[in-house]
Amino acid sequence: MNHLVKIQQLLPAYGIDAMMVSSTPGEFYSIGFRGEGILIVTEKVCRYYTDSRYMEAARKQVENCEIFVTAVAKNFLPMIRSAVTELGITKMGIEDGYMTVQELRRYESAVDCALLPCQNLLASLRASKDKEEIQLMQQSQDITDRAFSQILEYLRPGMTEQEIAARLQYNMLCLGANKISFNPIVVTGRNGSLPHGIPGDTKIESGQFLTMDFGCIYKGYCSDMTRTIAIGEPSEEMRLVYHTVLQAQTAGIAASRAGVTGKSIDAAARRVIDDAGYGEYFVHGYGHSLGIEGKELPLANTMDETPMPVGAVVSAEPGIYLPGRFGVRIEDVVVMTENGCIDLTHSPKELIIV
Repeated sequence: MNHLVKIQQLLPAYGIDAMMVSSTPGEFYSIGFRGEGILIVTEKVCRYYTDSRYMEAARKQVENCEIFVTAVAKNFLPMIRSAVTELGITKMGIEDGYMTVQELRRYESAVDCALLPCQNLLASLRASKDKEEIQLMQQSQDITDRAFSQILEYLRPGMTEQEIAARLQYNMLCLGANKISFNPIVVTGRNGSLPHGIPGDTKIESGQFLTMDFGCIYKGYCSDMTRTIAIGEPSEEMRLVYHTVLQAQTAGIAASRAGVTGKSIDAAARRVIDDAGYGEYFVHGYGHSLGIEGKELPLANTMDETPMPVGAVVSAEPGIYLPGRFGVRIEDVVVMTENGCIDLTHSPKELIIV
């Protein structure tokens, strides 16, 4: 995994001599390595500065990039200052979306060049996943699908939300995940009306919904999915809400393709829920991009008018949340293509009753 050439090709468009990559996600995207270091990319030279803890691994894994190791003090500033002078850098882009004000002031006082906000340089590249990235995301998503199948065999009335959340994490790790991509959301009954509810000691009971939102990281790339199932026979209203959410997701997926805005995708799904009379209970955006991080750009919500690029990987997760009663969310992850989208999530979406 190495995207240095893509970064180099964009430098002139941003009017900079070099890009300094200082974030962990940026580092991984650029050179396929997770350490603690600073990357400097010019049109002709790439340098990665790290410390002795990562020296051996970096020299084995990082390609097309010179590796420099700091002294025991792990102070990068003198090395970055020298690079600016040696490489003739007068304008250097920074990841302003990740850098703190304190860090910016330290770099400004240490280097003799202009530091320019260029967060979008990497963000625009990361928004469009290449073939290798999509393959890894499919493998990550496959793990969540299998974990969902396993949890269905495990569920029994009387289990707590926290027990189920723990089992989901265990299943994903046993199936090959490197780690989870976020703390699972597992909520049942009236807790289901909390879109980001925290699993607790509430027990699942017959006649209630159970919503599970979970994901993992496989070789650096995230998955994300949500399924709402019924424990025992649901009421007619519960069935109505479930099918309304499913129809909204279907409409959103049908509207999803490269070139359309996230706002228009959100509107397609939101229209279904509005028409069913539940509009005020769809309280979040339709979806977000994901990749190296669980939430990336562009978004699919009521405000984002960014056209979706080919290769964007976006969640499709409308929901209805009736305060103090129950909630439903169904989430897949899709890849934008010129002619539509490809759904990476393969778990069934018809209402499951256990």
